[in-house]
Amino acid sequence: MIPHVSRLLELWRIAAHYRLDTLFPAEELPEKARHILAIIRLHPAAWSSRERKNPLKLKQALEDMGPLAIKMGQLLSTRRDLISPEILSQLVLLQDQVKPFSVDVAKVRIQQSLKADITTLFARFDEQPLAAASIAQVHTAALHDGREVVVKVTRPNIRQQILQDFEILEWLGISLEKRLEAARALHLSEIIQNYRHIILNELDLTLEADNTRRMRHHFTGSSMMYVPEVYMDSKDVMVAERITGVPISDTATFDALGMDRADLAEKGLTIFFTQVFRDNFFHADMHPGNVFVETIHPQNPRFIALDCAIMGELSKHDQMTVARMLLAVMNSNFMQLIQIVHQAGWIPPGTDQDALSREMRRTVGPMVSKPMDQLDFAGILIQIMDIARRFHLEIPPQLMLLLKTLVHVEGLGTDLYPQLDIWKLAKPILTEWIKANMNPVKNIKEIGQQIPDLLLGAHDLPGLLVDSLNGLKNQSYWHDKQLREIQSLRLNMELQQRRSWIYGSIIAVLLTIAIISPWYVSTALIVLASILAMWRMGK
Repeated sequence: MIPHVSRLLELWRIAAHYRLDTLFPAEELPEKARHILAIIRLHPAAWSSRERKNPLKLKQALEDMGPLAIKMGQLLSTRRDLISPEILSQLVLLQDQVKPFSVDVAKVRIQQSLKADITTLFARFDEQPLAAASIAQVHTAALHDGREVVVKVTRPNIRQQILQDFEILEWLGISLEKRLEAARALHLSEIIQNYRHIILNELDLTLEADNTRRMRHHFTGSSMMYVPEVYMDSKDVMVAERITGVPISDTATFDALGMDRADLAEKGLTIFFTQVFRDNFFHADMHPGNVFVETIHPQNPRFIALDCAIMGELSKHDQMTVARMLLAVMNSNFMQLIQIVHQAGWIPPGTDQDALSREMRRTVGPMVSKPMDQLDFAGILIQIMDIARRFHLEIPPQLMLLLKTLVHVEGLGTDLYPQLDIWKLAKPILTEWIKANMNPVKNIKEIGQQIPDLLLGAHDLPGLLVDSLNGLKNQSYWHDKQLREIQSLRLNMELQQRRSWIYGSIIAVLLTIAIISPWYVSTALIVLASILAMWRMGK
């Protein structure tokens, strides 16, 4: 069954109210996308809407749709090579200029969360927000000892909406996995579940505070990046050091100050590879609103990391796999690339590895033979996903967050310095990291450190074997019972699915007829379809 039909109807109303069907000319869209435009126009909210010529209608629509829609807009805002300037100008505003909530609400949340009065906490509190984003907004203030700070406060009452939207996404992911091999290869449902966990963690500012302190520890004394200090934190509020800088997208300021944009871009990529391979703790939400540059010393600027709510980590195995794959690509050794992927367990038995190598050479080869300003990195990633689908490759979900971050980094790097040679910069970093982690002396030392634990565990081995044998015996009875229950559940699910398809077909027919009918007939058919949908949802 389709979850939260009322929420879907609300999203439909918002899209119709802001006339999102007028963002793109119909003739420029694929045939299936044109049907979506027709459905948007069917809603009565579109008939009386005055938003058709609103220059900010996309930004305002995404704001009304909620945090997940804003997050998607932020991701797209880094793709200047893919998005038209008219659309991009609206998406950029979503980085830190989302509609703010009331300052009175913010003060109440701060006082309740930090358990003190505003005047006790701060010598000065500025009521005008400095920035507002999808999850929280930021106010400037000063502590009683004179230190300038920023106060981050989460938005009220957004958790329930986020949970509803993720249930819709999970339903969509399961539906796509049933129908599309590419969705199954990418483990789309697991990716959505992981992202759900990440976004819900973003609502807890104590986690962001811990992430910030951890990253600050990694870059203490660094000449490449500065991480602000956190002074106070709770689940809904975080008070941190106020920094001075400009967003990474403000290239006009860099030019006016005489900054070396090539050097700045190299620093940025070095920081990224350092986070992924040295620290195994990388910033995974690198849109321009979260990455600033100091302007105090233009000849030797540092990056400033903000909003460490979404961080990524890889297992040691995946970390080594990614490093070896990147080196194989840089050396144009595509047979070695296939061997690495095979060793990682991503290639199913019986795959034609020679054909897979040829496809990788054709798709990935341009990445090392062309400058960045001629590359469509996101497009190449899409082609790689297509290869994964056709050859039934199993891509671990934990790597998808890294791929998302790479898309961000590539977009930022292209804007900052299009001629940057990413491979020349990355190769020595990766080579040195692999050598250090494959050092036999280091590996022997790590094994030696584990010997006491192994000896202690050996003492319990006989008892564990007996428990395991008894467990296997009991599991056989349990499995028989579970199998019968699963068979019964499957029959019920198939029955429910058939009913859902019948109702879905009736609703689709009603909407199709509504498209070609007069407005008064269309209204009645839409109402009838909505009633059927909500009735089916309640069963």
